[in-house]
Amino acid sequence: MQKGNVPMSEYHNPVMLNECIEGLNIVPAGTYIDVTYGGGGHSREILKHLDASGRLLAFDQDEDAKKNIIQDDRLTFIDQNFRFLKNYCRLHEAMQVDGILADLGVSSHQFDQPERGFSTRFDADLDMRMDQSAPITAKEVIDTYSEEDLHRIFGMYGEIQNAKSLARTLVTSRLNKKIETIAEFKEVIKHRIPRGKENKYLAQAFQALRIEVNQELEALQEFLIQAAEVLKPGGRLVVMSYHSLEDRLVKNFIAKGKFRGEVEKDFYGNMQRPLESVNRKALVASEAEIAINNRARSAKLRIAVKL
Repeated sequence: MQKGNVPMSEYHNPVMLNECIEGLNIVPAGTYIDVTYGGGGHSREILKHLDASGRLLAFDQDEDAKKNIIQDDRLTFIDQNFRFLKNYCRLHEAMQVDGILADLGVSSHQFDQPERGFSTRFDADLDMRMDQSAPITAKEVIDTYSEEDLHRIFGMYGEIQNAKSLARTLVTSRLNKKIETIAEFKEVIKHRIPRGKENKYLAQAFQALRIEVNQELEALQEFLIQAAEVLKPGGRLVVMSYHSLEDRLVKNFIAKGKFRGEVEKDFYGNMQRPLESVNRKALVASEAEIAINNRARSAKLRIAVKL
């Protein structure tokens, strides 16, 4: 067995790493899944807690994540989106696992690569695909979606106040010239941005586009349903989210076994849900951690146990 030591300096330091590991309540001989491998920070820590018979499956669809694969016989790397969790657990004979970890944040590494189009700091093509082989880019969304769909995306996913007028501005502008780069996008919408709130507004707009391009909320819902099926009774689900849309889905699914509406009950009044929350409220990072890692500021960590 080899234990790898791949540097992950280009990736972010894992947020609330100790809390995540404690939340998993690791059994040394258990089977665990890290569905957001990235730079391997969480996976490396999980492996430290496993003995020779423990197993770790790691999912990531980002090409760059493959460069960070830890050389360890206990690790199986799966080059897929976590929405295919159940299929690949079946393929790798891991249908009853002890714990699943998901860190839903976009890595600093992805933001720092101009050509990926995730950051408002650089000029590049409007891309934003996590999976570089995916067919839809942010450019396609802006240049082909209807005004109604753009209004919905910026309003729901970006929670932008003037989403309707923003959508109209984009649709009007693209009649004359396609909007293909970050600089062109910023130039077209600049008169829609409230003075003094430029950074926040652009971050919300980019978040909305990224969520749509990568179908992030649909993938998260599919993942959560499958995670509840793959976990063994007593197994732990640990999910860290960075914006309210994701956190609401995670919170509702843990509490109700569904994403909207009230929890269903059986004939005797017992709640029909697969998971139970371990913590009454979401965990947040300490001030000390936020001081050294600003990404931790918006993180919310929820831990559940399979009933």
